[in-house]
This record gives sequence, structure tokens and C-alpha cells, in this order.
Amino acid sequence: MAKHGKKYKNAKEKINPEKRYELGEAVKTVTELACAKFDETVEAALRLGVDPRHADQMVRGTVVLPHGIGKTVRVLVFAKGEKEKEARDAGADFVGNDELIEQIKGGWTEFDKAVATPDMMGTVGKIGKILGPRGLMPNAKTGTVTFDIARAVTELKAGKIDFRVEKAGIVQAPMGKISFGPEKLMQNISAFLEMIMRLKPSSSKGIYMKTLAISSTMGPGVRVEVASLKESSK
Repeated sequence: MAKHGKKYKNAKEKINPEKRYELGEAVKTVTELACAKFDETVEAALRLGVDPRHADQMVRGTVVLPHGIGKTVRVLVFAKGEKEKEARDAGADFVGNDELIEQIKGGWTEFDKAVATPDMMGTVGKIGKILGPRGLMPNAKTGTVTFDIARAVTELKAGKIDFRVEKAGIVQAPMGKISFGPEKLMQNISAFLEMIMRLKPSSSKGIYMKTLAISSTMGPGVRVEVASLKESSK
């Protein structure tokens, strides 16, 4: 079992474990209790009333956070011809085709997101066993297999995140950095919740958004009142 330091314990003592905080208050509390020497990432963990074992209850999607995630995203694009130029003009960090695939086969994976044009997927599929486990495989469902390369690169650079519900019904995603401050973090979280609501499966019965916890990298989680989630996702 992981042991927590003195700063973590002191922060946790300031949180009422029986209380469910209004979302704005929860975000403010997390930012105020952050105590690491680095700019911590703020993460949201949302439990949904779905059973991911059923295909019609799978919740998966993407959202461009208004203020990004506070991280420089290195984007690689698999493309040929004119699409290579389009990728470079849009700000892609690495652009190419066969030569990039050979580099990756050799163990190079110094990028955060990968995009590919549909005509490249037959070749990219050869390195699926390398990219897949790392979450780097281009996927049409997340908008990273497309001929609209400029848009895909621009959105990823701007802070587009993809998320998927886990077996236990939990969706976790980064919402930005402590340095963003409560207002920008709230706007990011609200955009995320709005997208989650849009993706609600028609087969999901009962309470859809059950619980939400907000935490920083080194800090304790703050539980949020479900009623406040509905207001924030409108």
C-alpha cells in the first residue's frame, strides 16, 4: 500500500470526507491545497451509470478543452504528398510515412499523438502492436484517421483529449494544470461534462453521472455533489 507524505496528509485533513462539494468549491479547494514544487495536473474521475460490457453502453469520445491541458503535445502525422505539407503547415512535429514507420519499428516513440490519412492505415497497421499498447494508434473514432489533417493537428495542439469508460464505469481525464486557476479549470471541466452528457447512451437507465472526484497529481481527491454536475454540463 502506498504511503503518503506529510503534505498530503495535511491537505487531506482539510477536506471533509462526508461532504459532497459543489463543483466550483471543489475545484477551488483542489487548487488551494496543491503543494508540490511542480505545476500539478488536475484530473477528473467520473463514475457513470453504464455497463461498458455492453456495446450500446460504451462511452467514448473526444473534446477540445477551451484552455488545453497545459502540456506541449507532440503530434506525428503519417501522410504522403500534399498532405505532408498540410501537416507541416498546421504545426505537426513529425511528418512522413515509410521512414517514420521504420523509426518506430526501431523503438522510437518520442511523440504524444499520432494522426494518419486513411490511405496510410494499411501500412500503419504493421506497427499496431507498438502503437496500440501506448495509446498512440490513430483511430477514426477519435478523429485521428482523416484526410482533414490540418484540423486534426490543430485540435490536438489546442488541447483535444480522448476518453473512454473503463470496465468499472469510470472515465478519467486531465483537465489542465493548477496554474490555470479555478476559472479556467472550471471551463475545461464544464466542456468535458457537456460532452459526456451528449454521449449518454439511450440504453443507460437511472442516474447517468453518479460521482465525480477532482484531484491534483500529488493531492487528495475532492468529491463533488452530483446535482452541481448537471448545472455545469448545461
